Amino acid sequence: MEMKNHIRKCLGDIKPKKLNNGFTRQAAVLIPVLEWGHKYHFLLTRRTEEVQTHKGQISFPGGMREEGESLMQTALRETFEEVGIPQDKVEILGRFHDYRSVTDYRVTPFAAYINGPFVLKPQVTEVAEVLQVPFRVFMDPGRLRIEKQVRMNKEEDVYYYAYGNHEVWGLTARIIRDFLDTLNLKQ
Repeated sequence: MEMKNHIRKCLGDIKPKKLNNGFTRQAAVLIPVLEWGHKYHFLLTRRTEEVQTHKGQISFPGGMREEGESLMQTALRETFEEVGIPQDKVEILGRFHDYRSVTDYRVTPFAAYINGPFVLKPQVTEVAEVLQVPFRVFMDPGRLRIEKQVRMNKEEDVYYYAYGNHEVWGLTARIIRDFLDTLNLKQ
């Protein structure tokens, strides 16, 4: 089965966990999936040192919801603003679970297949680098490190994935891990 159909089916088979309280603001991210060299990749960004939060971290394109827009519209708008991929190149495959960020945002991810060709136009004040990271990186146990951290008086696992000179960690790594677990892919 083609990957985008597999993702659509897996997301259609789950009931996304939704957070109804415990957050101060709403944000949405896109989980952009693309095929490159006959392998599947996530499109991720490395944030600049000029952004307000999460300086230099690897993340999905996304951001804060604006008044009057749906969370899906937020993810699409932010993806266009951050990396220049227009909506007509984005095929939404489904909504994933809500997450609460360390900054008390409710973050809602939407998985999407990016239909090429497209031209990346990173927003230079927000995006230092655009990465196309193969799924296999996140499926390799040798690249994973798990640390216990206390957050809101609760101990939780924080995931760290090594990728070249980069480290994908925190909420982005948790979403990727949960997403790939949902897809039940084998290396």
